[in-house]
Amino acid sequence: MIYAVIMAGGSGTRFWPLSKSKTPKQLLNLTGDRTLIQKTIHRIKPIIKTKNIFIVTANSQVKKIKEQLAEIHPQNIIDEPFGKNTAPCIGLASLYIKKQDPEGVMVVMPADHLIKNEEKFREIISLGARIASEKDCLITIGIKPSYPETGYGYIHAGEEFVKNGKAKIFRVNRFVEKPDIRRARRFVNSGDYFWNGGIFIWKVEAILEMIKRFLPDLYGGLAEIEKVLGTDREKKVIKNVYSRVESISIDYGIMERAKNTAVIPCDIEWNDVGTWMALYDILEKDKFNNVVVGNHVGIDTDGCIIHSPKKIVATIGIKDIVIVATRDAVLVCPKEKAQDVKKIVELLKSKGLKEYL
Repeated sequence: MIYAVIMAGGSGTRFWPLSKSKTPKQLLNLTGDRTLIQKTIHRIKPIIKTKNIFIVTANSQVKKIKEQLAEIHPQNIIDEPFGKNTAPCIGLASLYIKKQDPEGVMVVMPADHLIKNEEKFREIISLGARIASEKDCLITIGIKPSYPETGYGYIHAGEEFVKNGKAKIFRVNRFVEKPDIRRARRFVNSGDYFWNGGIFIWKVEAILEMIKRFLPDLYGGLAEIEKVLGTDREKKVIKNVYSRVESISIDYGIMERAKNTAVIPCDIEWNDVGTWMALYDILEKDKFNNVVVGNHVGIDTDGCIIHSPKKIVATIGIKDIVIVATRDAVLVCPKEKAQDVKKIVELLKSKGLKEYL
């Protein structure tokens, strides 16, 4: 059977002041209909039963996730005591699935991405689940790059792994960290490099075996947790294990080292919605190329992002500016500097202004 693991523990600081510690990006409605995590659940429900969807998140976000996703059983919402990157997160989720179904296949994905071609996405996931089950391999989804992006990792596809009429499946030659612009251009032009979108498919027993081989300390901690799963000692043991295991990504800890990895390249109109600029690219614009969410009046205002659901924002004579107004904070910056919002978050921390985070 297929199970989904939705990783929803991030803070999304690049969308401050809209995203904060208790309302990170995945819990925000950035596109006007559903929140990003609601979109993620809606996207997979046609192929994965609701009872088989697990969400891993931070303790501070559990309440809002339950409010937004009432259909998800509370026992399927796994709260980490603190973030330790994706390898411990995935390892922990695998224990819950193993308890239900040791033969289960896991589909792991972030909670905060957008995918326009949802039907194609579901076809790829279904294919990947079948191949992962038959071939006992670790599968990742490779996003066909549309431009030379330096903010993503890349997957280099090797020889064909499985011949299939619907999609080509290749062995992974290597995973590449975020490249400089020169290498990114070369990757895109080559045709055999793909963006790493952080979507993985594997059997529960396969990923646990890889954790045992490459991350033995984490595996030892997971073995401790497995013994008390479902008892009143569960949370205490998880906290104890998390306090001492290494913070490490599944990419670095497992995928870059394992030999049984495969990639399914696809074009599913994927967007990680990582910055205000990424949001600008996908949202509808007015006749002056402004993206407006909320209340705005303007004169000679062009190419701006204005997000103010409650306050009225009035602008005169500005171009390519980001303006985000919330109840207690306002951000104003050029679009080209929107990546630096994370620096503002760090500055607020250093000044002890945590009430705004």
